[in-house]
Amino acid sequence: MGNLRELVAISLLALSAGCVTDFQGSNVQFDFSTGMPVSPDGTHYAFYAFEDDAMNGRIFKLEDFEIHTLVTMDSPCFIDVGDHVPHPGLHVYEYATVIGMDVGIPDITNPPATATEQDKITAATAVQREQNAYLIGGLVQGHAPIKAVTSASTAVYPAVGAGCADASGIPPRECTDDVSNQRRLAACQAFWKANPDYYEGTDRVLTSPLNGTAHGNVDGYNPVNQSPIGGAQFYVDENLVGFDAYAIYQQMDGAAADDPGTQILIGTKPTMETRGVQHLHMTSTTPGVSADMAIFSDLGEDDVSF
Repeated sequence: MGNLRELVAISLLALSAGCVTDFQGSNVQFDFSTGMPVSPDGTHYAFYAFEDDAMNGRIFKLEDFEIHTLVTMDSPCFIDVGDHVPHPGLHVYEYATVIGMDVGIPDITNPPATATEQDKITAATAVQREQNAYLIGGLVQGHAPIKAVTSASTAVYPAVGAGCADASGIPPRECTDDVSNQRRLAACQAFWKANPDYYEGTDRVLTSPLNGTAHGNVDGYNPVNQSPIGGAQFYVDENLVGFDAYAIYQQMDGAAADDPGTQILIGTKPTMETRGVQHLHMTSTTPGVSADMAIFSDLGEDDVSF
């Protein structure tokens, strides 16, 4: 959470020249433990604030969010996008195979005698990229995935077509010809435009998803290089002063407003160890699930001098 706190401190410093009135809400930062579960299909997490420990007083639903593996290899729209990629619309699952065909090296362990050194590097790099994507997605035994804290959406991708010639759905990932790639790209981008909160991550830039909002990551390690990762943040409209308890629930998509769902985390009696910053430890009945929370409240009233 250190980097996120530094980011907020820098933002507040930039605004400290005068009275800030544009945003009256709060910044909430989480360090979710490694065991925080991925959101099952058809569910999301909901973050609540309560006026008292008994949770009988004032209550606010502050934010809906989801937790996903940062990349999903079997997503129909886990694709390459942009002018900088060799095959826009190509499914990443097929990336190494197609690049190997491009340079004439279908097997990096047995390159043809005519292969140039650059061709060998290109083919090997493509294979490594695909292996890294499997690691990031948690599909290699013994390696935990990177989990992203994301925006929430109830949308569902259109069906995948029955074959490359089936124009009724998104082309299957094994369809790697230019026409299929272009159709896949167009279908995915149209879906993303219609559903801006739907999360689709990419292995190319971990903090910049193909669609949706990434609020940060669940605590853990990047399996590619073993560097520590974690820390997520939300800006909420409410001024979080005077609340005595906070909780996170798992809810079914489309649940009734008075149905909070299943409680995952709860924390009471936040402390103010640092001027203007509340701290709270959240616990769970599920082993290995916890969170540490910091709240920068009432951002519209910055009376701290630097």
